[in-house]
Amino acid sequence: MQRLNRGRARASGFTLVELAVVVLVITLLLGSLLIPLATQVDQRNVAETQKRLQEVKEALLGYAMANGRFPCPAGNAAGDTGVEKFLNPPGDSAVNGNCSNFYNGYVPGITLGLSNLDSQGFVVDAWGLQQNRIRYAITNGLTNAFTKQGGMRGVGIQGLGTPTNGGGTPMLYVCASSTGATATNCGPAANTLSDGDTVFIVYSLGKNAATSGAPGAATGDELLNLNGANPVFVSRTTSTQAGVEFDDIVLYSSRSSIISQMTVAGQLP
Repeated sequence: MQRLNRGRARASGFTLVELAVVVLVITLLLGSLLIPLATQVDQRNVAETQKRLQEVKEALLGYAMANGRFPCPAGNAAGDTGVEKFLNPPGDSAVNGNCSNFYNGYVPGITLGLSNLDSQGFVVDAWGLQQNRIRYAITNGLTNAFTKQGGMRGVGIQGLGTPTNGGGTPMLYVCASSTGATATNCGPAANTLSDGDTVFIVYSLGKNAATSGAPGAATGDELLNLNGANPVFVSRTTSTQAGVEFDDIVLYSSRSSIISQMTVAGQLP
């Protein structure tokens, strides 16, 4: 009987050791999965945000092809909603295309009839918080030709191919970095992705807008995208390197592309 009990004790003790080993192995496996899982979530959010940006871009082009003008950006002041906003309505309207926020507004989700809207009608990226509203900038060059009724048709194909109007108002510039960029262009040619040829830009502030806030967590390149006073923006590869982080996701459309699509739609010449 004593021999039997000792056997049972040894069996019981061995089972507890096995259980401890199994628990340890599971703990290690779960720990090793945490980082890859977080990476997968980030990748999924980036892919979904790119998809939403493409949908916004297509919706803006569709709106212009149907209406002969692009909508103004939605405003960024308290009480604004996802509707295009003019500077001083009713004096400012689609008749003169004078937008309130040419360079620092948001996608007018309600105006465009888009989905993925927050409670105020702004389109949000895959991170989905208020600071992750998708941004929209459009040129006021050629005397608001792209945002006023009949503006593009009035200027004509040849005129739309001109980067500035009589007052020197540029189209939008897209740069490879903020280094060398000025308030009016990207500086060196090597830093220039779009030399005053961009009509509109849509972009997300990426993950760091959701986790740390912006502009507080933004680096130099990201700060340039938040400077609503200038028509100069940055689009570059993602980086997590300290001091030069960049996770903005940027899409833009050129004059030549828009001229072609507006011609196909019968809005030009």
